[in-house]
Amino acid sequence: MADVLDAAQERADLVLSAQIQAARATVAGVSAMFCIACNRPIPEERRAALPGVELCVYCKELAELNARHYRGNK
Repeated sequence: MADVLDAAQERADLVLSAQIQAARATVAGVSAMFCIACNRPIPEERRAALPGVELCVYCKELAELNARHYRGNK
């Protein structure tokens, strides 16, 4: 039974990795050097990890919280 579960988990990990790679590949664009909301510099690591990023981490978190609030999710 453990072998079946291990194989299923391994397959799920492979599928997730493939989905992450596909999502990263489809987002193309030049990342902003400065946040479009607050004009703070966006760290190089964030720009490299998320091509096309326009918001700093702080502003992105605020945007996600506001979107969740207006959708009615908690």
